[in-house]
Amino acid sequence: MLAETICSAVSAAGLGIAVVTAYRRRFLAAARIAAYSLVPVGLVMTGVVEWLTGIVFNPTVWIGFGLLGLAWLILFTTRAVERRSPGGSGKPAKKQAKAGASADAVAPAASKPSLGAAAPPRRDQPSTAPADDFSDIEAILRKHGI
Repeated sequence: MLAETICSAVSAAGLGIAVVTAYRRRFLAAARIAAYSLVPVGLVMTGVVEWLTGIVFNPTVWIGFGLLGLAWLILFTTRAVERRSPGGSGKPAKKQAKAGASADAVAPAASKPSLGAAAPPRRDQPSTAPADDFSDIEAILRKHGI
């Protein structure tokens, strides 16, 4: 009842301001003020204000919001603890990538280069066996610990 009275008073004050604004020949602004001042009365007539006051002043609703907040807090706390634990299943992506690049991982052996045809050997270098073609790549990989 009190909320409806307050909304009616706010609407009446807004319409009064709209009349004064229209008297000053600012009709566009007066129309906007009148539109905004009719919103509280419309909310009262549709029952939205009664519904909101029923939610705001009902202790059961606030207990429900408190339980939802507690559930949210528990969920995110457990996720944070799981991420920080060393044996947790929720490893961050960086740790999983490092684990995949450990010494236990074995790269598949390539039978031949996958890009284009091999260049002919230069005159100053003797022809090498195909196993020697990958020695420089193996050195780079060893250098980076792969």
